[in-house]
Amino acid sequence: MKYYFNKTINGTFEDVIDKVTQGLKDEGFGILTEIDVKETLKNKLDINFKKYRILGACNPPYAHKALQAEDKIGTMLPCNVIVQEIEAGTIEVATVNPMASMQAVENEKLNEVANEITAMLENVIEKL
Repeated sequence: MKYYFNKTINGTFEDVIDKVTQGLKDEGFGILTEIDVKETLKNKLDINFKKYRILGACNPPYAHKALQAEDKIGTMLPCNVIVQEIEAGTIEVATVNPMASMQAVENEKLNEVANEITAMLENVIEKL
């Protein structure tokens, strides 16, 4: 089982960020965190890196269910989605596969939540 789902699409980096954000919103997710890896590496290490952003996505009702089922699951939240520029006009979007990351946790209630979140995140990627 792969630990991520991905899709490469054509467009500008910012347009794809907007599409991903809207797709997540359509599935009930909000963006809690946004890390601009390119900017961070430039500022901290003076390294020039490609456009690469990590979006920390959260679906509050499902996060609540997951936390009720397994109180340490917060170590795996939020669901990370990356957007990276492969080359000008070619953008890859990848999201964590919750089922892959939950395999280490032996909790049936949590598996139900992970199955539902996995389907939602796959849907976001498929619709891009």
